[in-house]
Amino acid sequence: MWYLCVFYHRLLDYRKAEVDSLAHLFGAFGTEDPHNQNHCLEWRLPLHHHPDSPFHFVNLPSEDLARKIANRSILVKGMYELWGEGSSYEELEAAIRNYPEERKLPYLDSGSTFKINVDSFGKVLSLDDQNQRIQGLNYIAFKGRVNLKNPDHKFWLMETDDYGSNNGLPPIVHRRIFFGREVGGADRKLIPTYQLKSRKYLGPTAMDAEMAFLMANQGLATSGKLVYDPFVGTGSILVAAAHFGAMTMGADIDIRVVRDGRGPDCNVWSNFKQYGLPMPITLLRADNNLPPWRPELKEIFDAIICDPPYGVRAGGRKSGGRKLLKGAVSPYTVPDDKRTDHIPSTAPYCLAECVHDLLDLAARMLVMGGRLVFFYPVLREDDYVEKENNFPEHQCFKLISTSEQILSSRYSRVLLTMVKTGTYTEEIAEAARIKHIEFKENHLKWLEEGNLHSAVFSPADAPSAVAPEGKLNKEPKPKYRGKYV
Repeated sequence: MWYLCVFYHRLLDYRKAEVDSLAHLFGAFGTEDPHNQNHCLEWRLPLHHHPDSPFHFVNLPSEDLARKIANRSILVKGMYELWGEGSSYEELEAAIRNYPEERKLPYLDSGSTFKINVDSFGKVLSLDDQNQRIQGLNYIAFKGRVNLKNPDHKFWLMETDDYGSNNGLPPIVHRRIFFGREVGGADRKLIPTYQLKSRKYLGPTAMDAEMAFLMANQGLATSGKLVYDPFVGTGSILVAAAHFGAMTMGADIDIRVVRDGRGPDCNVWSNFKQYGLPMPITLLRADNNLPPWRPELKEIFDAIICDPPYGVRAGGRKSGGRKLLKGAVSPYTVPDDKRTDHIPSTAPYCLAECVHDLLDLAARMLVMGGRLVFFYPVLREDDYVEKENNFPEHQCFKLISTSEQILSSRYSRVLLTMVKTGTYTEEIAEAARIKHIEFKENHLKWLEEGNLHSAVFSPADAPSAVAPEGKLNKEPKPKYRGKYV
């Protein structure tokens, strides 16, 4: 059945991907092959509407599924059983009168309560205008009582204005009016409850609450699943996953973040206590470049959800140091009396190496059908990001969605959602080991080619740090477009 799906007008590129993911989570495509996540929902636009419009029609197998998606989604404002639509109120009345009586009668009986809400997109309606529109629906045979606080059934009258395209909103050439019964609606208290400004422990790169919940939905976080974040920071992503009932686990290379925080009552654990959420299973001081897992340990995480460091707000770090990278000092052992306060030395960790290590970790540690969700930075060319052949690849994964968030005129970040479809074999492990050695042997080269910060914030004609005799290096730094094995 077709339902009217009304989105909040933000993060436009993320909307359908989130709904598709939630449809998988709630079993819209059956359970005959749980690893096959290639299915997508069927969508269509209302008449004369732009693809960026908040109004879309989506084909769902049941009302229960539509309700579950709407209640959990971050970007869906509501799902509605549409009783009628038209370009005028006369057309709307005709459409509602023609809607099957057997579908309307259960929600009009005298033993029920109801409420009619009026909403608009592209203009503001006064209270008088809203009341007039509600009074104009007197041809609908409501027999129940009005209850404005807690009605049994909610109905919505929604209209768009024919404002063209001069106000920055998606162009609407013809007015459109919708009337329908609310099947499910978003939890409007969720984001305000978890907003960062009220969070006890924050760092400079803490993930925005809305985005963290979107990522958790893309990762299908739910009760009984184990979610891992290898760049956990102050735990924003794991907080969102824990809210949906998932077990969580995180790691970070900075021991001061995962162990100390800002004191015993202001640390990562405090964020979970603040919201009454289950604590993470553990938080590790661990390096994504040198993972701590035993070699025989595989396929334990249902999802890996993270925001890798890519050098804009914070650069990536891995274990080591200048002397260690040059091989002048062999690996050292920290004396027992200095272990408590010891902070291991670190070295720069370029984007290319970081993403390679992340894909290898996910291929090894995700269960079959598990999801890898992470942000990947891209440089924009002519205000457009080509969404083909620009993203990391791995033979164990299938890329199922890409959602771009424009950060400036020069760069964006894209949320990549991948599903594990292949087994991690010894051949793949050996190829990853060789690639790992290549990164170590060409450390400076990869730092230059994999540093987004330099590519974005360094002008193409700026003096190069290595240019001989003060000459200008006018060639742009190469973008890393490699495929990962």
